[in-house]
Amino acid sequence: MRRCSSAERAWIAAVAALGFAAVPAAALAHDHGHGGVAAVAQQHAAIGQPGLATRVGRTIAVDMSDGMRFTPARVEVRQGETVRFVIRNSGRLQHEFILDSAKGLRAHHEHMKKHPEMEPAEPNMLTLAPGKSGEIVWQFSQAGQVDFACLQPEHYEAGMKGAVEVTPGASRAALAGTR
Repeated sequence: MRRCSSAERAWIAAVAALGFAAVPAAALAHDHGHGGVAAVAQQHAAIGQPGLATRVGRTIAVDMSDGMRFTPARVEVRQGETVRFVIRNSGRLQHEFILDSAKGLRAHHEHMKKHPEMEPAEPNMLTLAPGKSGEIVWQFSQAGQVDFACLQPEHYEAGMKGAVEVTPGASRAALAGTR
């Protein structure tokens, strides 16, 4: 499978760490194969951003199964909340946990159908081999719905999807950590 190069991962990590605020427009325009850093920055603005482990308010365990389901498939968080998702692949097939908007997941799914060898390597994405676990720390800065799905071949079509409902009402202190 093609993975993003270490330089590509470094760019993504640097942009995420800076909150996308201090990166020159020319740098954001560079394409890295998954839509480029500009696409990643724009996507994260709509769904939140990588969270700081020191600000995690709670941990949510998510199981991925060969029944093409996430358990739980629906999660509720508060706007501004930073969550640690501990994701376990209890199946015998490789699975993914990808946070994005419904539109972003559909677009990424279409891209992955054309390039099935590519493996997600962005902070809102995790690919796990059978029996493995991993985690994503994410801060949900905007109220609304953030979706998640597995984009492995035929998993999305089989209904391997879920949603995070982000309810409004975070304190200013919680949102201050987003800058």
